[in-house]
Amino acid sequence: MTVVLVHGNPETDAVWGPMVSELGRDDVVRLSPPGFGAPVPEGFGATWESYRDWLVAELESIGEPVDLVGHDWGGGHVVNVALIRPDLLRTWTSDVVGVYDPEYVWHDLAKLWQAPGTGEQVVDSMMAGSVAERAAGLESMGVSHDVAMDLASGMGPEMGRCVLSLYRSAPESVMRELGEQLPAAAARPGLAVLAAEDHYVGSPEMRRRAAARADARVEELPGLGHWWMLQDPRCSAQMLTDFWASAS
Repeated sequence: MTVVLVHGNPETDAVWGPMVSELGRDDVVRLSPPGFGAPVPEGFGATWESYRDWLVAELESIGEPVDLVGHDWGGGHVVNVALIRPDLLRTWTSDVVGVYDPEYVWHDLAKLWQAPGTGEQVVDSMMAGSVAERAAGLESMGVSHDVAMDLASGMGPEMGRCVLSLYRSAPESVMRELGEQLPAAAARPGLAVLAAEDHYVGSPEMRRRAAARADARVEELPGLGHWWMLQDPRCSAQMLTDFWASAS
């Protein structure tokens, strides 16, 4: 059974490297969303719908149901696919189910990106400087040096444009509407990763409520934050392996 990993913002597929090594499998596919480590096709809108449809097309090309795992906005793309195309999935895993809770409020940086003018200034600042300078900023948020260098090398104006378009397409009102559809995700076994120190994706209560609406299993990772797969790749790999085995 193919495992498909989808990362988020402002990332490349390097975020999965240490965990993939721990998985020890030869059937893992790492998909990079357009603008985030992959080219942006002509005419691509970089909205949440565009990324959902991109992921649907990628999964259709695989030709069999997959174990789909998403991190950050990749986790959002995963949930959005689970809502409409469960036939493409054997299981799904996301670490951002809390953003679908009706009480969720976007974090401060997301609000800046969503603000016209201010968002452009913030993104330009994020993407400016040398690779080493951008990597240092990522390291300050808990990313390991080698991975931070890889992520920083993928940052640039194209990613910045996609960041703005994606977040502006998904205000809280849209996320609430999508959250109303969460019961549809129960068509396939789901796993909600609850990294206890991840403060970008809603409170533990929000994440548990959203997971319950999707009838998804909750796995808490005490002491781990937003980049849980980098902080403890062995634990992360074991969590996923156990979940996949339970769904067999």
